[in-house]
Amino acid sequence: MEKTGSSNSFLLETLDALGEDDLKRFKYKLKWIRPEKGYRAIPWGQLEKGDRMAVTDLLISHYGECYGVKVTVQVLRDISQRQLAERLTEAISADLLRQKQNSDTPKAPELGEEVDFNPEQESETRGHPEPEERDISQERRRATQGVLEKLNLKQYRSRQLRLRDLQEISPESRETWAPMTLGDLPWHFLRKLMALNGTARNTRLVHEATDDQETSEEQEVHIDYNNLSLSNMDSRNFLHSLDVLCAVLLCSDSFLQQEILSKMSMCQFALPLLLPALDTPKCTLLLWAMRDIVRKWRPHSLAESRGFREESLVLTSMPTISFVRLGSCSFSKSKLLNDILSLSQQPHDFFIHRDMESGNIPREIANGLVEISWYFPSGKASSDLFPEPVAVTNLRGDIESHWLQFSFLTAVSSAVFIVTESINERQYALLSSLQGSATKYYFIFNCKIEKPEETLGFLYKLESVLKLDKPSVLMRENTLNHAQFVEKLQFTIASPMESSLKRTSIADTAVTARELGIRVDEDCEECQSASKRVAGITAEIKDVAKYKREMLRLPGDRCTKLAKVEKELCRMQRQGDATIGLQASQQREEWLDLYTQQYKYELTDGMVKFIAGLGKLSQVETHYFLKWMKYHLGHIAQGNLSSLQADYKEKCHTRGDDPQHQAELHEPISSSPLGVEHFMRGLGQFYEAECAMMKEGKKLKTQRQLIHLPGIAADLMLEGFPLELIDGEVSNIPLQWVTDVLIQLHAKLRGRSRMLVLTVLGGQSTGKSTLLNTMFGLQFAVSSGQRTRGAFMSVIKVAENFRQELGCDFILVIDTEGLKAPELAKLEDSYQRDNELATLVIGLSDITIVNMAMENASNMQRVLQITLDTLLKMKKIRQHPNCQFVYQKVSDVSAHEQTTGDRYPLREPLDEITTAAACTEKGIRKMKFPGIIFNDAEKHNWYIPDLWHGVPPMAPVNLGYSKSVFELKKYLFEYIRRYSSNKPVKDIPQFSEWVRSLWNAIKHSNSTFSLRNSFVAHTYNQLCTKYSEWEWDFRKEMHLWVSEQETLIQNQPQAEIDHVALRRLKHEIQQKLQQEERRLLACLQEYIESGAANVLLTGKYKEDFIRSTNGLRKELRRYWFRKCEEALDSQSSPERLSHQIQAMNMKTMKGKEDGLLGHCRKRNLFSERDTFQKGIRIFCEECLRPALVDYVNRMLGIKIVDNFRRSAQGIGYANRSFFQFWLLSRLLEEMNFDGYVKYINNYEEFAKTWIWTHLLDHYKETRGVEDLETELLSTVIKKSREALEKSKTQTDFLGSFFKYLQRDLVISRDSLGRIQLINTINTNQFPTAVQGFLPALEQAILSQFKDLDVESKLSILPLKPQEEIFKHVFGCGKCCPFCKVPCEAEGTDHKIHFASVHRPQGLMKPRRVFLPCLAHGPKLDYSPCYFEWLIRDSHVHIGYHHCFCEDNNALRCCSPADSSYKTSNYWKFVFKEFSQQFAREYGTKPADLPRDWGNITQEQALKSLEEAFKGAISVPGQNWLQVVQKKPKVFP
Repeated sequence: MEKTGSSNSFLLETLDALGEDDLKRFKYKLKWIRPEKGYRAIPWGQLEKGDRMAVTDLLISHYGECYGVKVTVQVLRDISQRQLAERLTEAISADLLRQKQNSDTPKAPELGEEVDFNPEQESETRGHPEPEERDISQERRRATQGVLEKLNLKQYRSRQLRLRDLQEISPESRETWAPMTLGDLPWHFLRKLMALNGTARNTRLVHEATDDQETSEEQEVHIDYNNLSLSNMDSRNFLHSLDVLCAVLLCSDSFLQQEILSKMSMCQFALPLLLPALDTPKCTLLLWAMRDIVRKWRPHSLAESRGFREESLVLTSMPTISFVRLGSCSFSKSKLLNDILSLSQQPHDFFIHRDMESGNIPREIANGLVEISWYFPSGKASSDLFPEPVAVTNLRGDIESHWLQFSFLTAVSSAVFIVTESINERQYALLSSLQGSATKYYFIFNCKIEKPEETLGFLYKLESVLKLDKPSVLMRENTLNHAQFVEKLQFTIASPMESSLKRTSIADTAVTARELGIRVDEDCEECQSASKRVAGITAEIKDVAKYKREMLRLPGDRCTKLAKVEKELCRMQRQGDATIGLQASQQREEWLDLYTQQYKYELTDGMVKFIAGLGKLSQVETHYFLKWMKYHLGHIAQGNLSSLQADYKEKCHTRGDDPQHQAELHEPISSSPLGVEHFMRGLGQFYEAECAMMKEGKKLKTQRQLIHLPGIAADLMLEGFPLELIDGEVSNIPLQWVTDVLIQLHAKLRGRSRMLVLTVLGGQSTGKSTLLNTMFGLQFAVSSGQRTRGAFMSVIKVAENFRQELGCDFILVIDTEGLKAPELAKLEDSYQRDNELATLVIGLSDITIVNMAMENASNMQRVLQITLDTLLKMKKIRQHPNCQFVYQKVSDVSAHEQTTGDRYPLREPLDEITTAAACTEKGIRKMKFPGIIFNDAEKHNWYIPDLWHGVPPMAPVNLGYSKSVFELKKYLFEYIRRYSSNKPVKDIPQFSEWVRSLWNAIKHSNSTFSLRNSFVAHTYNQLCTKYSEWEWDFRKEMHLWVSEQETLIQNQPQAEIDHVALRRLKHEIQQKLQQEERRLLACLQEYIESGAANVLLTGKYKEDFIRSTNGLRKELRRYWFRKCEEALDSQSSPERLSHQIQAMNMKTMKGKEDGLLGHCRKRNLFSERDTFQKGIRIFCEECLRPALVDYVNRMLGIKIVDNFRRSAQGIGYANRSFFQFWLLSRLLEEMNFDGYVKYINNYEEFAKTWIWTHLLDHYKETRGVEDLETELLSTVIKKSREALEKSKTQTDFLGSFFKYLQRDLVISRDSLGRIQLINTINTNQFPTAVQGFLPALEQAILSQFKDLDVESKLSILPLKPQEEIFKHVFGCGKCCPFCKVPCEAEGTDHKIHFASVHRPQGLMKPRRVFLPCLAHGPKLDYSPCYFEWLIRDSHVHIGYHHCFCEDNNALRCCSPADSSYKTSNYWKFVFKEFSQQFAREYGTKPADLPRDWGNITQEQALKSLEEAFKGAISVPGQNWLQVVQKKPKVFP
């Protein structure tokens, strides 16, 4: 090699820069360098005494210039002199480059002039391998430039791609992209990746066929298949997917790189860990690019507690398993890795491999790329591949050519798997240099080893060098299929995971990377400077809640109070004697005082540093600063949350299930979130306070300190950061702050700010933020623990060439918190909060996406209710936003077609909700859903599959989700284009003014949510139905349990029955009642917490149900105490005592006759058999049969009630309001006057007759009772057979049998005594013989049952079904004292009585004693009930508000829902039809009815009834009349 002479001087200058101690370390380290073959080691004697010049000469003389420089660089890095090493490398490289440029003839490659590595050529020339990559590869640079030219990316090397470039809306944004040229590939990849499309890595081009091409294709009919290979393909038209990825990352700024890797992670693509040295001296560790990724998983250690871990991916320590290739390999290493990481039922291509589309194209620049993927467990041992997380890396290319990357992997990995088909001498020498490594090494060989003897020989030598054992060598044997081999590899990987203590995070690997000279992407000056600034802020955070309160000045009470006072100032809702003017003055003073308190505090140190980070840094540094704030705060909050949750679980365990205690304990968790939004919120509040002080003249404009903040916030919005519109803590808009930020945004856009507003509304955790992020590439928070609170807005610019067509300059996207959020639902103002949020965002929007999850129908209905109410408000002010209804988590690919039939039934509840909402909105006529907005069922309803394809955390994004979201996006752009051409579009000043006006209107509105009252009855009756089910379960369980106790008592001897036994039994009953009471209350609490009943169950209503449950327990306690006492009295009665004495005498006689019977047994076998058979008959007929019949009768009543309630007819008894509607609708159908008279004047008898008749009709038409009898008898026969079987081996057979069934059957002791007397032989055969009689006995009993009709059967049952059903529908039994309408409130112990419909007082039989003010005249009184007793009906009110007199008792009553409904036409029609009959019945004159009553028809009466009972009779998916079409005809 020709010497340049410059290397000596560069080496000498480098050594001169070392201090004496460093020089000694340099020489000592140099001593232990093992030179490559062909070079001699420097003798230590010469090296130890040599000065800097002597050491330089020794390096050149022993190693030559090229290798000498390499050795020097390596030693410098080993002694942590990386800067000197890099400086030497750069100096040598620059010198060689100058020489090459000045030379006209090619020269041999010098240092830094790396060419393609050819192992064979290297072996011939030097006889040893090149173990380390060269620092700079001119060839790689040329290849990189070539790829960038093919992809049209050269312009982005100087001006790198940014995220906002991808967010910009252009004509291509609405196109389904299919790349036609290589220049399309980067945009195809990026756009599809941003849309989470799993096909983003496909680089196949779509060619448009031309005439010339077709002619060419026709001519090329004859193909030489022998020469067909990839090398013959025109490489100019193909690029490997990894080459495109490397080029895109090279041309992207660090923040776009983050977004790319985040989206790749969601798609479960392998991520680039080490980017090859494309145009840099060394490869790059992409640490910063992965900082945004957060993963959630459940390790097996947390499976039992159902806990999970959620951490930043780069901070999570786990084992790392690396796969590399040595030499050539006939099978795909990457495909093998995919199989290893995939569940058998959920295969996925994590790594690109040769069998994928575009995977077989030769790589041009991606060799040397190290990819990384992960396996995260779900906590299911049966399906998880590994119990803990594991990282898997994959080196692209041969380790001989990429020794630096391989060295990095060996340093950070727990195990390295080397895939190869042979090992030669050069490779052996290379691997031998790994001696002493702590990493575990494995070799994977193909079934056919090249040069097996040579390979096995070197492998044997490597055993001691690399500490290989038998499991370390894996062979793809022919005896194993691929699945078995993969399973074997999975088992092998699990071994080092369990045994190795080596756990490494990606952040930790940066240390190793720097030691090896690998560049780390976050080591740039701007990033590190921002990190230090953030560390100065976050280092002060110890207690999150305390920091937020003291340092951010976010005292929740004061902010909440301030927002409340602002609204009260508008609504004048304060109570008191002060006049309105005085009240307003007091509130204004309070408002100003709160702002003064907020402003008097100086900016804290943390806030000052935060403002400095925003205002004094460059744009790039500011971006880094906010990102680092996000990561540091997230890490702190997550750690704080974990400790709080652990503390919460521990305290809940010790304090029990008291809801109040749990709410108090949960408060710190609710206050634990901490993010950048809290700092920005603090800025907004300080800014609001400063502006308030200035407006009140307490501060001069020149004294303002925060005037520059809106401009900074506007810059952040332009960079893609969302800005908080509604304060998530107090549900209030910092109006001045938001307005000023928007004004600054308008200025920065130079007045070109025409905008379309798109908002999303929906329930919590339905995927709203993810939907917006996927659709537009936005950055709304989506990770767990970062649920959106309040509302955030983000801007998307429209490209210049698309603005005229789209009609706007940008789109403002608003993301909102979930409606009906569980953590907010218990707040007093949760309804008002939801209503205000919906009103604001829908009022601001041009397009509203109503996002719902199909898995939660109740939540979906509540969202629709709120949405439609808001739309009605908008209709009043002539605002008509377009609504797109998105139904997420639709499982079937054919959902759109299959739900075609469902869309129109869905219209029914929408119509009902709309009609009810219209009734409650003043100035709105009754209308149906299409009257509010135009909704095309085909175009405005979107059915989107679940986000994940499979089970997280290893599930990739569903391709159907991405495609469906893109179709929605295309439609929105088309709608915007049409919308803007027909209507004027607001600019920012107009929008800002509209925000102000709308929010002020909301603050002045005193209606919380008008739909609340119209749906309160429906919600209440839903709960009543559920409570009815729980109440019957309570009663049934007690019936069954006490029945067992009664049976047990009746089977006990008199000697064991005493007062102690009675007290013990009563105690057990009390315990059982309390247990069932707790279960019922737990069901009630669970129902409330589920969100299904939070509309109603606040305060007194919830207490009513709790009180009713307590009353139920007391009622059952009294009843069952009496029953048990009766059973004990019956057991100790004289008759029972005489039977017991007789049984004892028979037992004595049996003892005396044992000898005689024994003697007779020897002489008379026939008599013995006869006696045996007689004993069996007595046992079956006198003992077992009565006991079995008694059991069936005792259980049959319970079974009938249970069966009837679950039948289609039982729905009429679902709740008391439902039952009332049933009775009234049936009476209206029959129009029987006698029926009305009995219903009005003797409701209890009428209801009992109705229920009894209905039961008889139902079970006469079916074999229901016979089936239940058969079922019960079969059950008890089975128990008897089991008891007989168990008693065979017992000496006292009858005693054992009796003991087994003492809780089920009441067996006559008299008959048992007779059997014991006569059955003295064949006692072992007796159980077997009885078993043979059981089938005949069963048929005989069933025949006995068939002889009775249904009415007789029901009449003799101990538990009367009709009485149990009556208890359920009768309730408290109270009636309105004025019109005698029965109370419909659930339970028996409620404070408030109500009913759905009142009736005119004249329909009731006149009372002998009248209240003076309510005396009737000689005619029937047709006026409505005078008292506002119950819901829905509008009553004439004469001053009796809260009580009425009845039997000298004062009963409290009120109207819990609105009274906007008119008096029911039902009773007007009945009064009109039977006016003469009622007069004759009551002995009065007919009423002079209003003339218009005569026009009321029977159909109108029924409709009026249905309207009044709408809340009770709405059965989802069913028609009430069809459900109960078989109704009893009580009065023929």
